[in-house]
Amino acid sequence: MTDHTNPDHLPRIAASSYLNTAPLIWSFIHGKKQDSVELYTDKAPARCAEMLSVGEVDAALVPVIEYQRMPGIAIVPDVCVGSRSEVRSVIIASKLNNLKKIKRVALDDSSRTSVALVKIIFREFLGFEPEWQILPPDLGSMLDKNDAALIIGDPAMKIPRERFRVFDLATLWHDFTGFGFVFAMWMMRKDNAEAVRTIDFAAARDEGLAHLDEIAAGYKDKPTLSTGEIKDYLTRNIAFQMDESMVKGLQLYFDLAHKHDLVQTIRALEFTAV
Repeated sequence: MTDHTNPDHLPRIAASSYLNTAPLIWSFIHGKKQDSVELYTDKAPARCAEMLSVGEVDAALVPVIEYQRMPGIAIVPDVCVGSRSEVRSVIIASKLNNLKKIKRVALDDSSRTSVALVKIIFREFLGFEPEWQILPPDLGSMLDKNDAALIIGDPAMKIPRERFRVFDLATLWHDFTGFGFVFAMWMMRKDNAEAVRTIDFAAARDEGLAHLDEIAAGYKDKPTLSTGEIKDYLTRNIAFQMDESMVKGLQLYFDLAHKHDLVQTIRALEFTAV
């Protein structure tokens, strides 16, 4: 992490370095928006939320559940990391073949939105609650004393499917609700809104999506996927723009998070002006 002093007064933004964020940040690193922001990409999603909350950055790609937990935050419209039905990189891995057999679940400590989603799935749709344990995302350690493990991001795609039963969280959500799911969105601090509004996050997304071949070929930490599979993942599994199903899914997710005491209050979605 570099020093937070910023003599050029560039907006400071943070995002995880997972593969599913690559199209959203490519423009800031390689494209037309180079040198327009001070970008931090070495942090997990939960850490990005903390950086935004304490003012270390002005905007961040944040787990959506944190919108209901952090005051003074607004959402950048229409740019997201989501999935319409199958995400592949947010999963429950288990040696058991049925979720209803699970009694203990290890939760990835780099996650916020997905931790809440897992609890909603068990409480609301499966009708019971296992014991929870929060651990770093190491599958062996997580399954040492637990029946299942929640893993997010690139580590989720490295899990050998032939050894474990893998449950895709976006697929489960879609099966139970019929809606898509939004995992993360760009959010900004309202106390520094003017600086952040100069950033066109939608244009940055579009430029990144226009360079998927370069992203797929150049991704350093390929999670056992070929270049073609990475491109397929970024086009078929991940959605970077919300449709009506995903908006409805987000609203239902917030309602259920409140119902199950995962957030204290619900506030309406407040988007930044564009």
